[in-house]
Formats: sequence, C-alpha cells, structure tokens
Amino acid sequence: MSEKNIMDYDTVRLDDENNEVVIIDQTRLPGSIELIGLHTAEEIWEAVYRLRVRGAPAIGVAAAYGIYILAKQIQTEDFQTFRQEFVRQKEYLDSARPTAVNLSWALNRMLTVVEKNQDKTICEIKKLLKQEAEEIQREDILVCRKIGEYGLSLVKPGDGILTHCNAGQLATSRYGTATAPIYLGQERGYHFKVFADETRPLLQGARLTAFELQASGVDVTLICDNMSAAVMRNGWVNAVFVGCDRVAANGDTANKIGTSVVAAVAKQYGVPVYVCAPTSTIDLDTPTGNEIPIEERPAEEVTELWYRDRMAPEGVKVYNPAFDVTDSALIAGIVTEYGVARAPYTESLAEIFRRKQQAPLQ
Repeated sequence: MSEKNIMDYDTVRLDDENNEVVIIDQTRLPGSIELIGLHTAEEIWEAVYRLRVRGAPAIGVAAAYGIYILAKQIQTEDFQTFRQEFVRQKEYLDSARPTAVNLSWALNRMLTVVEKNQDKTICEIKKLLKQEAEEIQREDILVCRKIGEYGLSLVKPGDGILTHCNAGQLATSRYGTATAPIYLGQERGYHFKVFADETRPLLQGARLTAFELQASGVDVTLICDNMSAAVMRNGWVNAVFVGCDRVAANGDTANKIGTSVVAAVAKQYGVPVYVCAPTSTIDLDTPTGNEIPIEERPAEEVTELWYRDRMAPEGVKVYNPAFDVTDSALIAGIVTEYGVARAPYTESLAEIFRRKQQAPLQ
C-alpha cells in the first residue's frame, strides 16, 4: 500500500466517541504530519490562536465541532443553565481571532440551534448541535467545489496562476478556495503552472501551499513574496487567485498580509486578481475594509520564529499585522459558490445573497 501524503488526511474531523476535534497541527508542517485531539475550550482556543488550525472555512468547521464537544460536557437538564454555559463557551472561543468572520459565523449558527429548540430536551439539543456542525462541514466541501467550477471558468489550460498564503485544502475541509480551480484543473488536464508566494512572516505559502500542491502533482514553483513583480513582468502569470478572511459590503477584502501588495503589482502588469470567498466570509454589515478589525500578532514571529539565531536586534520595534485590506478597485472578481461578483460590489454581492436565499446549495 502506498504511503499516505498530506492530501489523504482530513484537515478537521470529529471523533465523537472520544469527545474530541481532531486536526492536523499545521505549525508542524511540512516537517511532520501530526494529528492532535482537542478536548477542552482552552485547547480549542489555543489551536485557533496559534494557527494549528487556520484558514477561515477550517476555523469555522473546527469551531462548530468544538462548541458541540463543549456542549456535550454541560451536565444539566435546565435549558437556561445550559444556554448560559453554552454562550459563555461560545464567547470564549469567538475571542481567539478577530478578523476571520467564519469563526463567529459558525458559532452563531450553533447558538441559533440552541435558541430555536428550547422546547426540546438537552439531550435532543446536543444531537441537533452535532447535526448542524456536520452540515457546516458538508456545506464547506460543496461550497469549495462550486468556487472551483466558477474559478476555472476564468482561466484556460496552460495558464500561469499566482497565489498568496494558503487558501488550499489545509484551510478548508476539501479543495480549498483559491486552490479549488487549480485542483479541478489538475483533474481535467489543464496543466497550470502555479507560483506560490512564501508568505512572510509565517510562511504559509512555503510550508503549506507548496507542500499540498506538490503532493497533488501540481506544477508549483515557490517564490519569495518580493518576487511577484518579476514573474508578472516576465509574463508568467495570467491570473492571481487568493482566499480571504472577510469581505466588506463594498468588495474590500481582508486576507493574509501582503495580499494588497500582490494586487497592486498585478494591477501594474494587467493581471486580474480574483478573490475566492465563500458567502460565509462576506460580511454585509461591514461597509468597507476600514471597519474590518485587523489582528496583530507577536513580534517574535518576525524576529526569530523561523531562525536558529535571532535575525533582528533585541528591543527593535515590530509591527506585525496578520492581514491587510485589498481595495475593491484592485479586484477583478469575487468568486463565490453562487457565481462571480464584479464591480460595483455593493450591488453584485447583494445579488449573490439574493441567489443564495432563492436557491440554497444542495
């Protein structure tokens, strides 16, 4: 039997019998593939904050399974007592990372299950919570597949594609968002040539995207972040596909730091930038990118995390935002599971949600 590679593992899965959420510890990649089980609120929170599980859709799935596991541990038959403890755990998990809207989106879906079923027994509510978490994961897989189909319609066989950070299978349940067109193209013989930015300072492009694309047989070339202009100027890139953690109502998007630089460079060289965004990441209550909260992370991620010896002087000031906002004017299209939204985004994103209400995915 052939040896398993990273694509053979579930990014997130529920082990109901052992009361745990099982994830790939992405901080250990690509050196070793290690699965860890999360049992407590503290373990789940730490896994999200420390990026052991990461990527907006995968965070949402992990949060849904996580709050279900925690709900199972609430020992009461009184609804109000159950709800109070559920809300306390939900708010704690929700505090792990502020930018990715999927975290609060998934937790709010789970809370809605509780509040809509207060006439049922606690045992019945717990069963419904499990069903909802499983549905969130099922939808994630279907959504990514649909994004892949729409994204694939924007490129042609043999194209060069550049991507930033990791919006691949490791960031979702399957296919990824930005990589979904790449994987579908791989299945259909499109022979894309993919350039993966290393994505400083946490190197998700080098450690994760290059790792999973190579494992899938995709023609992938790793480049440093500051090489994107060179490959575009050479004419090697026909399209940029990136994921995102939140989309504002006007089409501004928050994605891993450096995405706005890629988009600005792509504009200079006439390369279209497509943001692959499940509707769960679209926040119509946030008017523009100016209102998206941007997570700041520890200085040591920049100064020493990946080095044997410290690579910056002791005491130097460090600014380490995890995300930046790409202006909607730099985005050629936002690829969702209901089609490709284009400018003006205030109109097209609203239309995407009308389609969603009229014909939910099956």
